[in-house]
Amino acid sequence: MREQDLAERYSVSRQPVRDALLRLQREHLVTVQPRQGYRVTPISLSDARDLLRFRLALEPACVAEAIESAPDSVLKSLDEFRRFSGNHEDFIAYNRGFHTALANASGNRRMATALCDLIGQADRLVRVSVSNLKGHDPAKLVAEHVALIDAMQQRETRTAARIIKAHIGATEKRVLPALKRNAVIVEERSS
Repeated sequence: MREQDLAERYSVSRQPVRDALLRLQREHLVTVQPRQGYRVTPISLSDARDLLRFRLALEPACVAEAIESAPDSVLKSLDEFRRFSGNHEDFIAYNRGFHTALANASGNRRMATALCDLIGQADRLVRVSVSNLKGHDPAKLVAEHVALIDAMQQRETRTAARIIKAHIGATEKRVLPALKRNAVIVEERSS
C-alpha cells in the first residue's frame, strides 16, 4: 500500500493517511517496505502470545476494579452486550465494544487506555478465534460475555476473574494452533 494510493482511494489528503499509517506502524500492524510502501504485518506466534498474556494480566484487573468501584448504573449498561446477532464481521465490532466497555467500567483511565489499545490490536486474533469456532458461530463467546456480566453485576470478583481468565485462555487455545497451521505467519522472533 502506498500513501498516495490510499489517499486517492479514500478521497483525503496524504497527511491523515500518513498519521494513520504511523499509528498502525507503532502498533506493529503495518510495516514499511522501502520504495514499496506499507504492508500489513503478518501475525507471529510470539506476538500473539505476548498480546494474549498481556491481556491476561490486564483485563482481570480492569474487571476487578470495575466490580470494586463502578456504580451499579455502569455495570447495568453492560446489558447491551447480552445479545448478539450478525455475521462474523459484526462480531468483531461487538466484541471490541464489549471489551472496551469492560475497560472503561474500571474507572482507571490508564488501565482502560492500555486495554483499549490492546483490544484494538487483538481484532485480528478475534477474527482467527471466531473462524476456528465450530460452525463459525460466536454464541459460545457471547455466553461467556453474559456469564461475566452476571458475575460483575452481582459483584462476585472471584467468579468474574475466573470467567475472564478462562475466556482469554480459550481464545489462546483457538488462536495459537490456528496460527501454527497458517503459512502466512512469520517465524518466531529471536530473543
